[in-house]
Amino acid sequence: MEKLRAILFTGGLMLFLLAAVTGVLSVQDYLDILPAESYEDKGVYTFRPYQVLPVQVENTGTGREKRMNPTKTVYMVYYRDTEAKGYRWEERAVSRESGEKTVDAGVTVDRRVLSILSSGAYITVAPELDAERYTVGLRRRDLLLLGASAAYILFYLGAWCVLWYRRRKSI
Repeated sequence: MEKLRAILFTGGLMLFLLAAVTGVLSVQDYLDILPAESYEDKGVYTFRPYQVLPVQVENTGTGREKRMNPTKTVYMVYYRDTEAKGYRWEERAVSRESGEKTVDAGVTVDRRVLSILSSGAYITVAPELDAERYTVGLRRRDLLLLGASAAYILFYLGAWCVLWYRRRKSI
């Protein structure tokens, strides 16, 4: 019974810390979201894959694996718009072979281009999204994470209060 109690305490505390960190990060991310007015809709473009290249990214593993291999190789499929406007988009491939099959098939993808007015950069999103729906989706995701984190924190603190009250009452 003591062992189970120790496991529950440790697991609950770890989830509490995870919820706190997730809550803080979701608030920071929410505050960094640009308003919809900061984007200019350039329209929907058709993108065609043209090459697959290996890219080094940070290894998100843990422990010895991450220490021995701080980076890992992933394969990106690069797309460019068919109207030669200069827009590019990239997507991660499962493997080099699957990326090469995508390029060889030449299957086109429609993406909406949103220009960021303040920096002159652009992003591509699903064609059914406009700037307003894109930012609403980002805000909804962050609020959902914040709500889940807050709910767990309140549950955890409530459980501790109940336990504290019971122990104090039994003395």
